[in-house]
Amino acid sequence: MSDSQKRFEIIVQKLRKNHHKITPQRLAIIQILSESLGHPSVEDIYAQLKNDFPTMSLATIYRNILLVKSIGEVLELGFPDWGNRYDGNKPYPHPHVICIKCKKIVDPDLESLIHMEKEVANETNFKILTHRLDFFGICGDCTAKQG
Repeated sequence: MSDSQKRFEIIVQKLRKNHHKITPQRLAIIQILSESLGHPSVEDIYAQLKNDFPTMSLATIYRNILLVKSIGEVLELGFPDWGNRYDGNKPYPHPHVICIKCKKIVDPDLESLIHMEKEVANETNFKILTHRLDFFGICGDCTAKQG
């Protein structure tokens, strides 16, 4: 079973455990969230599903994402100029690298983040509950197009 299939199953099981209906539309939204590496927006999800579910609205997608977020299975990334994007693969705090041109979002694996979190807690005497670490730049594809 692939990682995206595992994520899909985890989300569906958690919804069932919390007595939420499992509708075809909800399953389709969860499928996209669990498979996507690109941190889709609601509009991205809508564009992928509108042919299969022509009566589905953006509001339905928003409601379903909020539901999945409420059970802790999707991470919401808010951007003032770009709206919200969603990560169903890693629904926990982790760093992101964001292209300011094409808005691509990549998840780097940083082992040092655990040490950084401990160092911040020690230096500030805070109990760190969550964090958000974003790096902004220009991706390789956009750099190649410029040059």
